Amino acid sequence: MDKLYRRRQLLAAGATAGAVAAAGCLGTREGAVPAPTVTDDRIDDEWRVVDESNDQVFEESYGPITVQALSRSTVYEYVSVAESIAETLDAEGSPVMFFTTRIDLRPAIDSLPFGVGRDRIMTEVETAAEEAFRAELENSGIENVDTADTRTIEVDTGHEATLFEFSGTYPVAGELSFGGLSQSFDDEIEIAAHVGVWHDGTDVLLAGGAYPTDPLVEPFEETIEDAPVEVGDVLDSDTEEALSTDPETFEEDIDALLRSVE
Repeated sequence: MDKLYRRRQLLAAGATAGAVAAAGCLGTREGAVPAPTVTDDRIDDEWRVVDESNDQVFEESYGPITVQALSRSTVYEYVSVAESIAETLDAEGSPVMFFTTRIDLRPAIDSLPFGVGRDRIMTEVETAAEEAFRAELENSGIENVDTADTRTIEVDTGHEATLFEFSGTYPVAGELSFGGLSQSFDDEIEIAAHVGVWHDGTDVLLAGGAYPTDPLVEPFEETIEDAPVEVGDVLDSDTEEALSTDPETFEEDIDALLRSVE
């Protein structure tokens, strides 16, 4: 997620904090940045952690104050889908993913007098978040990512988040064997994705995910539509069930998980 925290995107925010350093001692957290917490229980049902990272965004001195931006991120994947794709498709990553990030600015921006610098910092972080999410989608194998819409939502803690919505495609290719014959396919699946960005009174939080807009089993069904076989004849039952999951299930999960982050 290095694109999220490119140095040039947050230097302006750091400069704002430094400009008011003379106001006095500014509060700040010490030690490691806490991992964002997903409080919705469904994160333990079908999701698993596939990556965790800690990054220093920047460290710059402005007069007597040294400003740091530190982050901690976690990436999850939907287990049954990821495993089914790995077993049946010539594809990388997974089109069903979720991630969270906490950005800790030290000194804390809410310690600045009259909230000076907060709006500017949030604008910079939101811009960076959009680019970072694009990068995370690409890491999951999603291509042709375009911004679809931007709106605001309220998360479970009552804070207002800016929600960036995206569209993209996930390329899939493979080969099915049935009746002594083999049939290859090369297709793509439409993807919807969104990421929320908000300030919780202490840190900036990011959370978002991606999911297919149609069942992932469709490329298999289209490949054998003229053959005297059913999907169940070419895929085992667990794989068929995972790839046949209604996209609304993923959408509801990701929306609930995003809103529950704190």
